[in-house]
Amino acid sequence: MRHYTLASIPGDGIGKEVIPAGERVLDHLARACGFTIEFRRFDWGSDYYRAHGVMMPADGLDALRGVDAIYFGAVGAPDIPDHLTLWGLRLAICQPFDQYANVRPARVLPGIRSPLAGLDPAQLDWVIVRENSEGEYSGAGGRAHRGLPEEVATDVSIFTRAGVERVLRFAFTLARSRPRRLLTVVTKSNAQRHGMVMWDEIAQEVAASFPDVTWDKMLVDAMTVRMVTRPGSLDTIVATNLHADVLSDLAAALSGSMGVAPTANLNPERRFPSMFEPIHGSAFDITGMGIANPVGTFWSAVMMLEHLGEAEAAARLMAAIERTTRNTRLHTPDLGGEASTELVTQAVIDAL
Repeated sequence: MRHYTLASIPGDGIGKEVIPAGERVLDHLARACGFTIEFRRFDWGSDYYRAHGVMMPADGLDALRGVDAIYFGAVGAPDIPDHLTLWGLRLAICQPFDQYANVRPARVLPGIRSPLAGLDPAQLDWVIVRENSEGEYSGAGGRAHRGLPEEVATDVSIFTRAGVERVLRFAFTLARSRPRRLLTVVTKSNAQRHGMVMWDEIAQEVAASFPDVTWDKMLVDAMTVRMVTRPGSLDTIVATNLHADVLSDLAAALSGSMGVAPTANLNPERRFPSMFEPIHGSAFDITGMGIANPVGTFWSAVMMLEHLGEAEAAARLMAAIERTTRNTRLHTPDLGGEASTELVTQAVIDAL
């Protein structure tokens, strides 16, 4: 019997509510599809930081190396600076494990309405590929003369040919696998004349290896307009770490809610485990209320199952998610409904 070991890191806020819900769904699905899952729970996050002064232990990566995938909830707390929580946990896993391809699908699921008036749901079916290892989030830079009038702070965007080329090849390959074979490369080379110009040049070079993929280029500011006014003109999108971070939040909002959006942080070469998480944050404003939307967590599990090679299980779970969202009585408050996390979770299990 096929067996998978998954690291489960609920993290902070509603992550502690939606990850256990995802574990329940995956347990049920595994039994139905003839494989087993062992969850290894790690209590890292802000509570761990308050107790130990770090978000995860020094040997944390070693504990994760042997797992098949990582199921991650959220990170962040109101009383701890965001740069400490993000760099102390999520990015502390993504960067050392070289999870350089961040993949974020966005589409309007059945029963959910986009805030774009009159939108045909078929017009919004995108996959955003975010370069996830360098660029604006490289961590390069520093501060000097703290507290003095001449204090200076720098954040240096690092773009390497190797890093840009590999994520562009990944995006072109993904676009080729989709029916429309259409890719939009997002840039800002009119203002950022070094790293972004190199990004453009490498895109042109990589495109030559994919003559069957139609591609175009957009400046990031114009891209936000295009996503709102011409959603049907887009399919697969690739952008830098910062640009795709912003654009994927817009995509999630346009598809109905941040609560339904999934993420895969992939190491495509599988030298390290990949990590799967909902796009939403820790959402402390609703923590403990039992109303967090678990759909993004379930959809992230779909992507995890696809990565593990369990295509049938992934398809069954996606069908169960769509059956559940189609029923507006099963919509959580972020979707305008009154359903609880528990009600939605049980509905997905029942649909399975």
